[in-house]
Amino acid sequence: MLSIFSPSNFASFNIAAEEYILRSFPQDVFLLYINEASIIVGKHQNTLGEINQDWVILHQIPVVRRLTGGGSVFHDPGNLNFSFLMHETAEITRSFERYTRPVLEVLQDLGVDAKLEGRNDLTINGMKFSGNAKTHIYGKTLQHGTILYSSKMGDLSAALKVKPFKFSDKAVKSIRARVTNVSDHLPNPLPLQDFVALIRKKVHSVYPQIKDYEFSAEDLKAINDLMDNKYNTWNWNFGKSPRYNMHHELRSKAGIIEFFLQVDKGIIQEARIFGDFFSSRDIHELESSLQGVQHKREEVAEVLSRMDYCSFFGDLELEEILQAMF
Repeated sequence: MLSIFSPSNFASFNIAAEEYILRSFPQDVFLLYINEASIIVGKHQNTLGEINQDWVILHQIPVVRRLTGGGSVFHDPGNLNFSFLMHETAEITRSFERYTRPVLEVLQDLGVDAKLEGRNDLTINGMKFSGNAKTHIYGKTLQHGTILYSSKMGDLSAALKVKPFKFSDKAVKSIRARVTNVSDHLPNPLPLQDFVALIRKKVHSVYPQIKDYEFSAEDLKAINDLMDNKYNTWNWNFGKSPRYNMHHELRSKAGIIEFFLQVDKGIIQEARIFGDFFSSRDIHELESSLQGVQHKREEVAEVLSRMDYCSFFGDLELEEILQAMF
């Protein structure tokens, strides 16, 4: 078994590293990584329905889809992520208890009454500090989790605050729980890097044959290629969202404008626009132009500009319309 601490703080690199290890490493692997501010969405989620896109754009937050199911999470430098990538069958690893136990034991050794509650959450005093997810893929099991250690809770709330009822879909929805930072419950202050060392030491005691490993130049090239070709692409992170309908009402100086979009595999299948606004052109021209376009901000903006959106809606800013369509 190998123990790896990722050299990168990019979420897309670290999610790509998990897939690369699953596909290429003959050994079991324990992987730790810390990401810069980013949002990680579950494999079966509608990305736009999970994020506060205005906040994400303003703060230039990367959004990355992972290989496992479950809900969306916000990562920042105060959040530690751990992964077990194991040569085990799906039947062997039905419980989350096995791979969360080292984390719980470290916290209990530090005097924190941490528990596994429900199916896959680690809690302190009933508040969640770790969500865990798993999948069986490439003949192996991936179980990974987050540890909120000293994260900025305000950013977490802002990043995942979505407008209710805007999206209608059958995608997996995130369940927002009351969350807490581990550092708030420690009897004595402990830097995150010292906590990381304790986690690694505990895992080494559970797996005595484990060896530290650093990615080789060949590993890094393969991971970066996978990152560029998959985990940094709109198609994977947004286009892979399940089919959804979007409805939003824009109240503007031009009047009320209602947008209805049907989207499948990231492509607008149908656009309908209603309202009490005054238009100098038939709105069906714009509806037809949007059909077949990626539900991607830049693509929709290009269509609106090319079609001279002011001739349909009057004196409105492009950004007002885009906010209503995403």
